[in-house]
Amino acid sequence: MKSPAFWDKPDALMGRLLAPLGWAYAEVTAWRLAHGKPWRAPVPVICIGNLTAGGAGKTPIVRDLALRLTTNGVRPAILSRGYGGLDRGPLRVDPARHGASKVGDEPLLLARDAPCWIARDRAAGARAIVADGAGVILMDDGLQNPDLIQDLRVIVVDGAAGFGNGHAIPAGPLREHIDAGIKRAHAMVVVGDDRHDLVRNFSSQIDILQLTTQIRSSELPVGARLVAFAGIGRPEKFRSSLIAAGAEMAAFQAFADHHPYTGAELQSLASQADSLGADLATTEKDWVRLEPEWRLRIKAIPLSVTWKDESALTSLLSVVMRRG
Repeated sequence: MKSPAFWDKPDALMGRLLAPLGWAYAEVTAWRLAHGKPWRAPVPVICIGNLTAGGAGKTPIVRDLALRLTTNGVRPAILSRGYGGLDRGPLRVDPARHGASKVGDEPLLLARDAPCWIARDRAAGARAIVADGAGVILMDDGLQNPDLIQDLRVIVVDGAAGFGNGHAIPAGPLREHIDAGIKRAHAMVVVGDDRHDLVRNFSSQIDILQLTTQIRSSELPVGARLVAFAGIGRPEKFRSSLIAAGAEMAAFQAFADHHPYTGAELQSLASQADSLGADLATTEKDWVRLEPEWRLRIKAIPLSVTWKDESALTSLLSVVMRRG
């Protein structure tokens, strides 16, 4: 799904016309959260979510936290809904056996860093994770899910996009009222340039951490002349990161988030790369959706995460681990 352009425009007519429906959507979310009967896991649960639909940068953060926890002697497991996959779970993801059509693309990527389980019923997924011996549960998304008590709720916000036009679905990108979401959360992470003054506007209400995601030049193919493509929440971020890393962009094509690539589309991209004397590249999340023969021909470009204040992150994680 590609988000409508008016979601980013506060004064757009369509957003104003749909605002009553957006208000109703947010109210339904609030009702679900207030009337849920969540299960408390015997291990800490950290939820990395957002208040908006679309890509805010959750997955790189979950991967980074999984590696940090593992390095510090804690055994994390990741819990995902498995968006885009057909299996409802609970199921432990095995990249050697499962494809994106079964478990979704993000779980395949997350399973590289820690055991990853998919479950539409998050409480059932958490029970399976606990039975498997994990010491902490990392929820990838699920801030608006009422099935599981979350010891640490972290809101991830794309600094360039902010909260869009400030309306809820379908009038805008919000999944719930901003004030309600911030009141329930313990921290906010702003990813990239803070173009909407999020730190200044919300730091009195919630602890805010900042990070950047970037592509290291060492991850680029030799020569770094690319035909690149991406089917993620904000494809332009990938293009900008490639250019910032020093890549020469021969061509770039954006697709909708979680786009299922056809052989014809990939062949067209490969032919374009050949004609331009360029390498064909995509994101890691796109790469795991490709058939094996295409993975051999297309370069997956990883993202690196840099926190502005490592000590603030350490303090945040230490609090939730003490709760456990």
